[in-house]
Amino acid sequence: MSDKEHYRKICKEKPGIPVFLQPWWLDAVCDAWDVAIARKGDEISGIWAYPVENKMGVSLIRNPLLTPYLGPHVFYPADLKQSRADAFEYETVSELIKQLPACKVWHLAVSPGIKQAGIFKQHKLRVEVQQTFLINLAQTEAALLANIKDTARRNIKQAAQEEVVLSDYNTLDQLYQFQLNTLTGKGRELYYKTADLQKIMDACIAHNAGELLVAKNGENIQAIVWNVWDDNRSYYFMGGQNPEANGYKAMSLLLWTCIKNSKKRGQKLFDLEGSMDEGVERFFRTFGGERELYMVLQKNDALLWKIKKSLLG
Repeated sequence: MSDKEHYRKICKEKPGIPVFLQPWWLDAVCDAWDVAIARKGDEISGIWAYPVENKMGVSLIRNPLLTPYLGPHVFYPADLKQSRADAFEYETVSELIKQLPACKVWHLAVSPGIKQAGIFKQHKLRVEVQQTFLINLAQTEAALLANIKDTARRNIKQAAQEEVVLSDYNTLDQLYQFQLNTLTGKGRELYYKTADLQKIMDACIAHNAGELLVAKNGENIQAIVWNVWDDNRSYYFMGGQNPEANGYKAMSLLLWTCIKNSKKRGQKLFDLEGSMDEGVERFFRTFGGERELYMVLQKNDALLWKIKKSLLG
């Protein structure tokens, strides 16, 4: 059995592996991918799936399209003492990174919770940080609502009186158009097509790991949110507002619906998948989550890639 075949078996047998590390997700977003597996004795201690990419003769390790987190995942033994947890993670990540191919270019955002910056620097990677907001779903629904800022709570209440929330997988084209409108207005490009979204959505539906929630006023769509999840976490994956509507109220209602649904499904955390965009961050902050930093591993030792980056900005 190859390591990749073994990885598929591991993901079927072990709970808690993040959705973005699942083989079916990687199949949907990567042309090719492979995996490193760390072992301690007869037990699997960690896994690290990575895309296999070569552009213009340059080997790369980076997040695939529409995949916010990747990187190592550690399986902590149930009887591991808390005082040993960091050492166990260090040993596991050290073993995993040694198995990765030598690549000249890195741009990889790892899952929140991985702390081993020292290992990555030892391997000549530059470590930067981004942020997300995590909402603890162990709270009661009343406490979750109370933690939301007053303005967002008012928006939720008003939107609930004016709009209906539906699950509708046939609104992917509208979501794409809303996204296109938003990014165009900010002078940015959209690097994916509806076919890319459809491939991921089909995989999510097949594995009961995602849905599209739509806020409608009469027949008019106000906003759409795409929620994906795994055993432990639920994620705001993507959203869009109708440019001809007051989408802030609808977006607030949709996010609150995602949070409530995630709690009902038994997920432990809701990940707003943060943003370095000031406006988006301000909106997410109103939902009462805790700010969490996560690492982005970077390297560029390829002259051709440096030229490409300098031309594109």
